[in-house]
Amino acid sequence: MTRICLVRHGQTEWNRELRFRGRSDVPLDENGRKQADALADALTGKGISAIYTSPLMRSMETARPVAKVFHLQIITIQGFIDINYGEWEGLAYDEVRQRYADLYREWEERPDSVRFPDGESLEEVKRRSFSAFMQVVAENPDSSILIIPHRVINKVLLCAILGLSNDHFWNIRQDTGCINEIEYSDSRFVLVSMNDTCHLRGISLATAQVDF
Repeated sequence: MTRICLVRHGQTEWNRELRFRGRSDVPLDENGRKQADALADALTGKGISAIYTSPLMRSMETARPVAKVFHLQIITIQGFIDINYGEWEGLAYDEVRQRYADLYREWEERPDSVRFPDGESLEEVKRRSFSAFMQVVAENPDSSILIIPHRVINKVLLCAILGLSNDHFWNIRQDTGCINEIEYSDSRFVLVSMNDTCHLRGISLATAQVDF
């Protein structure tokens, strides 16, 4: 059996400001670094044998305390990079709602039908990220591995392993620093736990909205 810890990276200043991140290489803020340390404590004893992240700084910074505990190198995977928000990238939540009112309404109601201007659709994200996910799982039989992508990536991956289409995107919550535990054997995924943030108790979050 292969055990996968699928984690969302820690908090950044842009999470706190409710700003769309996408491919922008935003580092962790102080709370995010505390979340990364708490993650390392939570995974101690889990026997992690490989660590994979998005190539963006916020994912790699989240992985570093865990890599130090297990004396592992961090392997970056291009397929785990965050969604390309196109014209939305770097914009604040309220600005997007005003400037792209119709598209934002569609994003809230039918996320699977949206392709961001000069960016990606969820289907494109799913194809590249799930392909990378399956390759990593195949390369680590009977092991415990850590994968740290981004909110959107985690949501489409969780939909995929549960056999759900991308129109269930908003039915899955992914807070910063959360852990999802997945088991894989006999060509079947089993979701053991989702959006676990118990290890983050006592870390005050300055963000105005969870799952952003």
